[in-house]
Amino acid sequence: MTIQKTFKEYLGIERNVVAASGSIFLVGLGEELWKKFLPKYLESLGASVAAVGLFGTAEDFFDALYQYPGGWLADYWGRRKVFLTFLAATVVGYLIYLFSPAWPYLFLGLAFVMVWQTMASPTIFATIADALPKDRHTMGFTVYSVLKRIPVVISPLVGGAIMGAVGLARGVRAGLVITLVLAGCAATLLLSLRLPAGARDAVRIGGIWDSFHPTLKRLLASDIVIRLCEGMADIFVVLYVTNVSRITLPEYGMLIAIQLLTSILIYVPSAKLAERIGRKPLVVATFLCFAFYPVAIILAHNFSGLVFAFVLGGLREIGEPSRKAMIVGFAQQQLRARTVGLYYLVRSLSITPASLIGGLLWKVRPETPFVIAGIIGLLGTLLFVLTVEEQGAA
Repeated sequence: MTIQKTFKEYLGIERNVVAASGSIFLVGLGEELWKKFLPKYLESLGASVAAVGLFGTAEDFFDALYQYPGGWLADYWGRRKVFLTFLAATVVGYLIYLFSPAWPYLFLGLAFVMVWQTMASPTIFATIADALPKDRHTMGFTVYSVLKRIPVVISPLVGGAIMGAVGLARGVRAGLVITLVLAGCAATLLLSLRLPAGARDAVRIGGIWDSFHPTLKRLLASDIVIRLCEGMADIFVVLYVTNVSRITLPEYGMLIAIQLLTSILIYVPSAKLAERIGRKPLVVATFLCFAFYPVAIILAHNFSGLVFAFVLGGLREIGEPSRKAMIVGFAQQQLRARTVGLYYLVRSLSITPASLIGGLLWKVRPETPFVIAGIIGLLGTLLFVLTVEEQGAA
């Protein structure tokens, strides 16, 4: 066995996994130039904090609405065709963002941009599950997660520097142009995919839900509570650190890079640890970090304190490959993409009001949505600990 082959087996690398994940990497490399700054961009165009919260709620709504259709199409049409279709729709969204004269138009653009981010998610899950044996799923999701998050280390730094040099609006538009170029490169990569044709069975959405393993339903319940915690505070982080903590946009880009670098550094060690001790402890650690992160943001009184908070935010990914492996592990092979799609449909639909509620709580005090989010996160962690058994998580 060659060193190269051993390395590929260690990381769960397979050509279709790399091609699909590589397309996610390229699109993300462009999107992350401006994505984290979008709430600030909305604010600069005249949107109120409530409107920013509504934008986050709309994002969660589209995330819910698109998940199951994305999974259904991935099973019905096949993986490559839907990847390319979803990417084309998202390019339309980038163009709307680029030429929008006022902030309400960004809601229309969001409806298209979310197609790639959301509809492609069940497809990449199913691709990894199809390409790798079950005992390699966690490592396969680790490779995907690393490639997905490397752009979030690099691009916010570049995006923050561009905006610091030419201004927020011009910087966002420059980032969108770069994203369009990289989306074209991603399309070329997706053409190399060699995946099975779609399975055209007649199983309806009720049958997909009935196929859910009981442990998967319990995981979903706790995941919903945790994502309520995330949705209530995350979209307001950039506003809090820039408006309240008085951090500059380039400094915020550095914090995002620190957060994602932390995630990347822990992915492979955590995946190997999951093989030794099981998946449940790592998912518990992830959920605890979700609870503590928003509280750490408001407790930070200087840049060093925010660095600690964003490291904690990066540690939220420590059990994410394990959680994703649990989802596809419980899915029937012919229903994989639809199972993933329905899981995220239910989860995202359940948390749709979170950002809007967070915006209303912000009006009480900016710290309020962060504190409430932390409490909700602890409740979600407790729910997972009490309801998901170790053998179900393995």
